[in-house]
Amino acid sequence: MTLTPHAVSGRSSFLRGTALVVLAASLAGCSLWSGGGSAKPAPADLGANVAVLGVRQAWTARVGNVAGLPLDVHALGNVVTVASSDGVVAAIDARTGGDVWRTALGEPLSAAVGSDGKSAAVVSRNNALIVLEAGRERWRETLAAQVFTPPLVAGGRVFVLSADRSVSAYDATTGRRLWAQQRPGEPLVLRQAGVLLAVGDTLVVGLSGRLVGLNPDNGSVRWEAPLASARGTNDVERLVELVGRTSKVGDSVCARSFQAAVGCVNTARGAVAWTQPASGAEGVHGDADALFGVESNGSVVAWRRSDGSRLWGIDRLKHRKLTAPLLLGRSVVIGDDTGLVHLLSRTDGSPLNRIATDGSGIAAAPAVAADTLVVVTRNGSIYGFRPD
Repeated sequence: MTLTPHAVSGRSSFLRGTALVVLAASLAGCSLWSGGGSAKPAPADLGANVAVLGVRQAWTARVGNVAGLPLDVHALGNVVTVASSDGVVAAIDARTGGDVWRTALGEPLSAAVGSDGKSAAVVSRNNALIVLEAGRERWRETLAAQVFTPPLVAGGRVFVLSADRSVSAYDATTGRRLWAQQRPGEPLVLRQAGVLLAVGDTLVVGLSGRLVGLNPDNGSVRWEAPLASARGTNDVERLVELVGRTSKVGDSVCARSFQAAVGCVNTARGAVAWTQPASGAEGVHGDADALFGVESNGSVVAWRRSDGSRLWGIDRLKHRKLTAPLLLGRSVVIGDDTGLVHLLSRTDGSPLNRIATDGSGIAAAPAVAADTLVVVTRNGSIYGFRPD
């Protein structure tokens, strides 16, 4: 991250009520399958597992139950930082599975962890932004609205994207608010992590169906790039939101608009490179050549990053409630609702291996640190896997 500290004052206000946010969360859950009163579709039969790519379990750890928390596994260097629903925050050495530090805040969380390796930030359900250093609380600040996106810690600041579509910045050392910007709000927002990242000297956020580049010094808008627009005749049909995770390669940032589209933006020019219709609810991942995502019905799709043309799609994981993918070497890694971790070939989506965990479901997109694949289950078990 190349954001540099600078202080500017500002104000924000809370525009939308909690009940609207909770309704959006219900929509996100129901959108994974459809059929009204009909039975839930049966997952596709996986067949026998043929391990083309050898993988072994290196270690396990625990963080506590993560149900109800829009979990994100934050990876930086050799450390992954995770949190539980009831406020346990742990930094874990991905080489060994041992704690670097661990703390119990004693209060439930609404947003998982952001960290720069020195400071870690979470948000409680009581709308408190809490910043930790080496596991000790350094400061907290009350926010005006709920937060579901992990805070971004970069350039000596903590950036927060709230559910009312306000963006604010705080001094990471003192907790002093530096600035806040408010966008017009829609009736519904998703109770899941949105888009908030640093690209060079620009803060990039997802606001409704747009990627927006902000000046991190004062929150002013540098550019806006629409990936999707509201459609339909009611608030539910018109819901448009960008969801994490994203794929950043140089100046290119690719993201998903909930149940509408995937697309890539050139952040140097603030221009949309391409968009393609897509009906998924989870984020995307990829590299300079390809972008990968999962649709709400469990189909896995690969697009060419340069122009968005479709490379391949597979249906062997249909109706398995998949996480966002992780591109790791030759593999596209995806977790499912039964606790299985699937390794697919990046070339054509063919299966390379399948790994079992505790059966409670994979709670967040897989992450990688210290050459270790890290996954977290809904029961709060953390697994570290390495190639044989």
